[in-house]
Parts: sequence; structure tokens; C-alpha cells
Amino acid sequence: MEDILKVWLRTDAVCLDVDSTTIQEEGIDELANFCGKGEAIANLTSRAMGGNMTFQESLKQRLEILKPSLGQVEEFLRLKPATFTPAIEELVQILHQNGIPVYLVSGGFRRLIAPVAKRLNIPESHVYANCLLFSDAGEYVGFDEQELTSRSGGKGRVIEMLKKLHAYRNVVMIGDGMTDLEACPPGDAFIGFGGVVVREAVRDKAKWYVKEFRELIECYKK
Repeated sequence: MEDILKVWLRTDAVCLDVDSTTIQEEGIDELANFCGKGEAIANLTSRAMGGNMTFQESLKQRLEILKPSLGQVEEFLRLKPATFTPAIEELVQILHQNGIPVYLVSGGFRRLIAPVAKRLNIPESHVYANCLLFSDAGEYVGFDEQELTSRSGGKGRVIEMLKKLHAYRNVVMIGDGMTDLEACPPGDAFIGFGGVVVREAVRDKAKWYVKEFRELIECYKK
């Protein structure tokens, strides 16, 4: 853990997972509940986050069940705004005050994450997530399979790209799932988060595992 703590204290970029990390919900599960298809989707989400199936398999299967219309997505966002995980706003603010850019890197959907980024003062260009595709009539027609986050290992590819673009030397990934843990390397350190849900496979493999963002904040106050 000491090595990871050293990276955390000299990090020059932080990548945050969104669902069950930055926010308390799993966005696709909540959207599925809203559309009346929650149980089938939640089971696939759990299997994917536990590392029991490839991410792209899970994403495609979930969306084929869900097939949300643009109208449903917009109504969901209006009626069901995301709930921030305690202290995440303070953590992002402290990182920004220290000149450390924060990125939201998620296997979820850009349309659901954009309002979260806005509330955290994270620029839209710092959001890496999947894009739902709709017809002119607003019907679901698929998702952009060229997005790095649409397939297994995608979060690592995002970090690799960010390091090349900005010459970051110490990138920290924070998240609750296997897709987050597997992003390091190329990420320089992984901090597992269990403040919303504890995924045993992640907890057991993470060298630093926290249940409160306060622990990370306090490191910057010493």
C-alpha cells in the first residue's frame, strides 16, 4: 500500500469510475428499472462487474434486452438524477485545487454521465463512456462499438491514450469493479472502492481498498 500511497500523493491525473463509485447507482440498472426491465439487467451487470463474462458481451446483451428510446432516457434523467457518493464532490474539488485533472471513465453511457460531470465541474472532454445510438425517430438502434470503453480492457486503453496525449506519469484509477482493477497497468496505481458495493474479487486483489473517499481526502490534508 505504501507504494500506491506515494503514487496517490504525486498523481498528475485521476480516473474515476462512475457507477457505484462516483455515484451510488448503477446507471444501466436504474434505467432498466425505469423501463420495467430491471431484474434481467441487474443479473448481467453483476456478472460483468465480478469478472464472470466479457464486458462487451454483457453490454450487448443488456442493451438488446433494454433497447431504451431517446425519450425514455431523457425522461429518466429528468426524474431520476444520480446520487453522489458521500465526499466525492470534496475529493474532486481538492484534486482540482491541486491542479490535478479528473476524468470520468465508465462502461456506462455518456448521456447518463454528462449531468454528473457537469455537477462536478469536470469538462465534457474528460468523460470517456459509451454512446447510445438512436434513429431520427428516437428509437434505439445500437451503441458505438468504436468507443474504447465498449469492450474489455477499454479503461486501460483510455489511460494509455491519456498518458500519450498529456505525458502523465502517475495516473490513478479508482473504482469498484474488475474493469477498473484491470486498467492498472497501464494505470500506475489502482485504489479499490467499496463504499457502495463490495465486490469480493476486487477487494481481494486491490493493494489499497477504501470504503470512504474521506480516507483519500485526508492524505492531501496532512
